[in-house]
Amino acid sequence: MSAIAPVLDATVVASAGAALALTPRVLRREARPGRGGAPGPEALLAVVAALILLNQLAFAVHVQRVHGGSTAFIARYLPPGWFAVPRDNPFVDWVAAHTPAPELLAPSVLRVQAFLELPLVLLTFVAVLRRLDRQLYARVARSPLITLAAASYTVAFCAVEWDLRNPYTVDDLVIRAVSALVTPPLIGWTARREADTTSRSPGAVVFALDLWAYGHLMLVLYDTALLYNPSRLGDRLPGAITAVGVLGLTRLLPRPRCDAPAGPRAAALTDTLGRGLALFLVPALAVRYAGSFGTPRLAALAGAAVLIAAVARHATGLALPAAAAAAAGFLAARWSTDPYYEAALLRSAVVALLAAATVCALLDRSRKHFDALP
Repeated sequence: MSAIAPVLDATVVASAGAALALTPRVLRREARPGRGGAPGPEALLAVVAALILLNQLAFAVHVQRVHGGSTAFIARYLPPGWFAVPRDNPFVDWVAAHTPAPELLAPSVLRVQAFLELPLVLLTFVAVLRRLDRQLYARVARSPLITLAAASYTVAFCAVEWDLRNPYTVDDLVIRAVSALVTPPLIGWTARREADTTSRSPGAVVFALDLWAYGHLMLVLYDTALLYNPSRLGDRLPGAITAVGVLGLTRLLPRPRCDAPAGPRAAALTDTLGRGLALFLVPALAVRYAGSFGTPRLAALAGAAVLIAAVARHATGLALPAAAAAAAGFLAARWSTDPYYEAALLRSAVVALLAAATVCALLDRSRKHFDALP
């Protein structure tokens, strides 16, 4: 067991308990439209992602000019799989040659990422919520759940940071604490100016595409930027462009009004998805890291408790779609060969959601057919 396991386990218990206690109250609140005039979470997320990629360029220049192209000064402190810096890249070489004071780029080594990692994760989460249901997004992003999530994620990040101690660890811990103080007010300010809280997602199938696209982009950023492997970006670029294209296309689809009729099972599935995402917001990262650095059984138990709370409201009506989703997700996981288990989990989740949405649509259509009979 890792030395940080008690910290992560305690964070799992506390964050899951807080989510189960507070999320139902947040979901009962009315989300009133704001004044508008502020960028949405997707715009802020794009800025954060651009800053992370820009930091990778700064890191590559710093390594080339100050450390002679060798990452040994930091790589020896971290596990394999980090610091694949591009070599003989014309663009990087040109920027490095025209950078007047490369030693000033020293903060690009771990410290900039330490500040940006929390807003990246939280903005991604609320952007996904907004794609599903803008009213849900407004409720959650304006609530204390964002602050609790920032605290839970920061504890998890800092615990792992301490487990991978290096000369920059103390700096990173302080920077992560500052980020935890700054990020929730920024997200809340944006959400309070959400002008449209009356429309919802075009449906679970479209949301599944959005979920895949956001998940794929985060995995690309994780593999190429958060692990300081910018040389892998070229191989990941086609998939990233495809994901951005999917998000652009689904954004153009018409969004039905909240009072538009929907099949009972399709509506129940959307409601369950929203409740599940809101419930998982606070404990998500602690559960993920406890699976690797803490007690996996405790993480699984906490995840199961949150999942049960999410599906309990519509358990009877969604029994058959849930069975289809479980079978499809299991098969997708068995057939996966991804290097990261998060990639396999994403594929399973998307396949499971598509299966559930298909069964819900078929059952709702059958119900309409029988209702129409004399």
